[in-house]
Amino acid sequence: MENLQNLHVTLWLLKDCSWCSSWHWFGMSMAIPTIILAVQIAWHSRRVIADLIHNVAVCLWIFANIIWMTGEFFYDDGTRAEAKVFFYAGLALIGLYYGWELLRFMRPWPRG
Repeated sequence: MENLQNLHVTLWLLKDCSWCSSWHWFGMSMAIPTIILAVQIAWHSRRVIADLIHNVAVCLWIFANIIWMTGEFFYDDGTRAEAKVFFYAGLALIGLYYGWELLRFMRPWPRG
């Protein structure tokens, strides 16, 4: 799993460096394996809720990046609003998770 995560970071960096360098087709070609690997990592982490939540948030972040990058490359940046949906969804997911954890922490333990 660690090797998958390391490969994922490498692909993500290649995608973002391509985006910054305006290498349209290389950036788009890096988007596909980056998101596939992110989904695979999330799937493998499904047994640990904290890991799953964070990995799904990463998937949402990458979807947002890909939408934004596509908009800048091909649509005169006309997709930023669509990208925000995924950014906010990831933030909401993380916020809900930590809110739930905070409630669990503050709740008195049942006495048996």
